[in-house]
Amino acid sequence: MKHKTIQTSKDLLGGTPVFSGTRVPIQTFLDYLEGGKTITEFLDDFPTVSRDQALDLLETVKENLIGGHHARAA
Repeated sequence: MKHKTIQTSKDLLGGTPVFSGTRVPIQTFLDYLEGGKTITEFLDDFPTVSRDQALDLLETVKENLIGGHHARAA
């Protein structure tokens, strides 16, 4: 996967998507948010992830969900 925030490699956690340059799974971030925790709480617990990476991931998700919806609706 080519993305500046997300990295996947079969040699890194068996191909689980992680934040680039870390071993922190993207799923862990999503689980934090789903559980009602804040981005700041996540970043405090996983200091190898930058705020920019977390916000970029959310922006990517937003673009994929909303952008894709608008393209289909047109």
